[in-house]
Amino acid sequence: MTDRLIKATTALAVVTVAAVAALISYSHALDLVRSHGETGLTARLVPFTVDGLIWAASMVILDAHRHHRPVPALARWSLAAGICATIGANLAHGAAHGPIGSLVSAWPALVGSFELLMILTRNAPSPSPPGPGGRTGAHRSEPACTEVEQTPEQAVLNEYRASLNGPGRPLSQRYLADKHGIDRRRVKQIITGEYPAER
Repeated sequence: MTDRLIKATTALAVVTVAAVAALISYSHALDLVRSHGETGLTARLVPFTVDGLIWAASMVILDAHRHHRPVPALARWSLAAGICATIGANLAHGAAHGPIGSLVSAWPALVGSFELLMILTRNAPSPSPPGPGGRTGAHRSEPACTEVEQTPEQAVLNEYRASLNGPGRPLSQRYLADKHGIDRRRVKQIITGEYPAER
């Protein structure tokens, strides 16, 4: 019961802080956009492009972590660009009031960005990668010892085959080599059938 209460209050605090930070940051960005020539619907939509970029990049990164895939470089760059843009807009909004004004104005964006990064980097439990036939570890009929007894070569082959049925691109040889501590040349031999991974 205590764990549930901690999780619930933490989630409530994060959502509340994020919502307040988002509203204030949007207001600051809207004022900044209007003061630089944009009006009407365009002025109201521009701040959403920054938050939308952060949201989209965050979801791609989160999806990659949950499915044990390498995070696309574009997602990392987009997240960094979005965070820099929202912090920059808030700093510029308060610049007329000096350094203290800039810091006060940027504070909501700093808080929101920090919370976002904490959520993304948190090692939350995620589904185990699918095995042969697309079944996840929780629903496999084989005994648990089967996975433990796998050789690194068999693990590489199984993981690569499973990634062929996924929504994204197949796992790269570099990623598999780094994860399983195997030379990239041998990884290539395994996935092309030149190396006897299954014995």
